[in-house]
Amino acid sequence: MRRSTILAGGLVAFAAAVWLAVPPPPQALAAPAAWSGIRGAIHVHTKRSDGSGTPEQVAAAAARAGLQFIILTDHGDGTRTPLQPAYHSGVLVVDSLEVSGDDGHVVVLGLAKTPYPLGGEVRDIVEDVVRMGAMAVAAHPGSPKPSLRWTEWRSPFSGLEWLNGDSESRDEGWSLARTLLTYPFRDAPSLARMLDRPEEILRRWDGLTARRRVVGLAGTDAHARLDVRGNDSGGRLAMLPIPGYEAMFKTFSITAPGIRFTRDADKDAVALLAAIRSGRVYTTIDALATPAAVSFSAARGDLTWAMGALVPPAGDQIELRVDSNAPESSTIVLMKNGQPAGTVTGRSLRQSVTASPAVYRVEIQVPGASGRPPVPWVVTNPIYVRDRDESTESRRNEATESTSQYDNGEARGWRTETSPRSKAALNVIRSLTGTELLLRWAIGGTKEESPYAAFAMPAGQSIGKYDRVMFMSRSDRPMRLSVQFRLANGDRWRRSIYLDETERQVSVFFDDMRPADRDLPQRLPLASVQDVLFVVDTVNASPGTAGQFWIDDVKYGR
Repeated sequence: MRRSTILAGGLVAFAAAVWLAVPPPPQALAAPAAWSGIRGAIHVHTKRSDGSGTPEQVAAAAARAGLQFIILTDHGDGTRTPLQPAYHSGVLVVDSLEVSGDDGHVVVLGLAKTPYPLGGEVRDIVEDVVRMGAMAVAAHPGSPKPSLRWTEWRSPFSGLEWLNGDSESRDEGWSLARTLLTYPFRDAPSLARMLDRPEEILRRWDGLTARRRVVGLAGTDAHARLDVRGNDSGGRLAMLPIPGYEAMFKTFSITAPGIRFTRDADKDAVALLAAIRSGRVYTTIDALATPAAVSFSAARGDLTWAMGALVPPAGDQIELRVDSNAPESSTIVLMKNGQPAGTVTGRSLRQSVTASPAVYRVEIQVPGASGRPPVPWVVTNPIYVRDRDESTESRRNEATESTSQYDNGEARGWRTETSPRSKAALNVIRSLTGTELLLRWAIGGTKEESPYAAFAMPAGQSIGKYDRVMFMSRSDRPMRLSVQFRLANGDRWRRSIYLDETERQVSVFFDDMRPADRDLPQRLPLASVQDVLFVVDTVNASPGTAGQFWIDDVKYGR
């Protein structure tokens, strides 16, 4: 009897402790009558990659969470034709993708089917995405997991996940156990307690926007699955659908103000992606208070500018305006070049600033937010006071000295190398100015066999005197070619280049090459290079494909 009483008392105490640990529900807000906008989630995975739900099931969860759109980003290489925009359960579903690179992941918006697989180094993926007219977003840049963390900060990506659901869950300690304990009782507020203000990533974002426009986004990174090892002898993984799509969609979202959907899926998708690409969106932590109606603009006389706009630095003053339906106890923080430049308690801010070059954005804090420092309830995109963005193109001096490695005649010392089920052929053919090299390739075998076709040129002893290899090249179709330097022991450094039907001079700088093996030093030991390779492999070519490219006027330069 006494044992039963003690046990019952312990259960009551445990239940009371759990109930006390359950976070409060989100504060319900009223949107202004004249306000318009659409709210949704970006970076969502389905069964087509490593998520647990179909697109229709995910849309139904989004509808229950009060969202108007979702952007699916299943893992892929761009060669799958994206689904047409469609409405499911009243939610606009836009199909995009996430490309996994050697040194990070890229969320890609607005990309059609690609002529070759995207992959390899993130700088090459971003280069391809930009060339194809799509938007490249740095995915989970602050992930505690090294293979997911973004390191390619010089690439011309145009978006960045300042907040990512997966990253926020990976840096939790004991609070993760608390989240799992209270999740069944109040799911989204429990997930929100894992959020904090990602200081390093916000500093990175502010540093980037000082030079060019970069859109800040909150990536849900929803999979709705937790893999656990099964008990069968095969060691298969069992899957639990937690945290669920609906719970994650209720935790935080992005909003595009001033948009009303027409129910024409194609037109609505165009309007949505245009708003995201231009930076006319903001993030809200909906598990704290929802729905958030926020306006951030700049005005000079009769002229006004919204988030994402370039404001000419002319005239004396610009008025920055913030209006919201925030709780009365909220704090609006005006950020200038990444530093607080004005603070007010309440729902609105009016601040006149000098019309000199600067970048402004807004954070709104509400009491009870989690994290140290607390996660902002709202983060807007910036307004940029400047004439233009800086170019992301790196400029190199023209070569003033060179030595020829192939110009006309026989390809002395050149040879082909292939995997067992691939083919390669090298021919010297006539051109208008002499001869050039025709290199034909066919990739055979499975991807697991790492098939390749390569064309090898002896490096020669003079390579150490120069800083680049240059050649004229074209191909029979859009493709990527890997230029590689190989040492006698087989170690390789590489740089991928883009080719198409237009002949152009290609310059590969030696200090731009990176080791194929991460354990190798970054610096290329030029004096030890034995071969220069031109390689086609499954990084950017699918097994079972074939093609050809031409090379001429190969030389080292400096």
